[in-house]
Amino acid sequence: MKIAIVGYGKMGKIIAEIAAKRGHEIVATLNETPTSENLNNPDVAIEFSNPEVAFNNIKICLENKIPLICGTTGWLDRKPEIEKIASENGTAFLYGSNFSLGVNLFFALNEKLADLMKNFNEYNVQLEEIHHVHKKDAPSGTAISLAEGIIKNDRRFDAWKLDETKENQLGIFAIREDEVPGTHSVFYRSEVDEIEIKHTAFSRDGFALGAVIASEWIQGKTGNFSMKDVLFG
Repeated sequence: MKIAIVGYGKMGKIIAEIAAKRGHEIVATLNETPTSENLNNPDVAIEFSNPEVAFNNIKICLENKIPLICGTTGWLDRKPEIEKIASENGTAFLYGSNFSLGVNLFFALNEKLADLMKNFNEYNVQLEEIHHVHKKDAPSGTAISLAEGIIKNDRRFDAWKLDETKENQLGIFAIREDEVPGTHSVFYRSEVDEIEIKHTAFSRDGFALGAVIASEWIQGKTGNFSMKDVLFG
């Protein structure tokens, strides 16, 4: 499989290493705006850039009918536009707030726990995420996905917000600390006890591996997908 990497920073370089080990060819590593020429005719593009340029990067790839895997967060207000572009061009788009296989299992566990806890109003829910100081968006896309999973299953909440949980708004504490790859926790606290589920990433390798696996999975498909499709069909 021929892969173009759009956004060749720390994550992009790890993706390139893992993809090569799995027998794939890296045909482009771009920090500039992608074009039909510099993409070099890949089978798939993997986009890990930054929120300011992600939309344009993705749009160009999809308009060139290149299936795209996106791990950039912080631009999701325009995601419906991208999904429409993918459909109109007969190609495939897969967004993941986090490509780690463990985190995606954590998402499923989070939704199951939210469903179990929805009738126990004595427990207050709070989310916390910790990332390295270089991360530009807050809260993280992973924390937003966790919050959305809880909101879907617990009628007490209809929105999330930064800071402490209050009334119908589910709170997310976003902490930036040293070189932490990513730690996400969900707390259910009552006056007498606390239930906590937590995922801790030890490195970026798990994110990169998941992105490559998603790239392998998306071959020959059209439409809009998520990691849930990759892992659970």
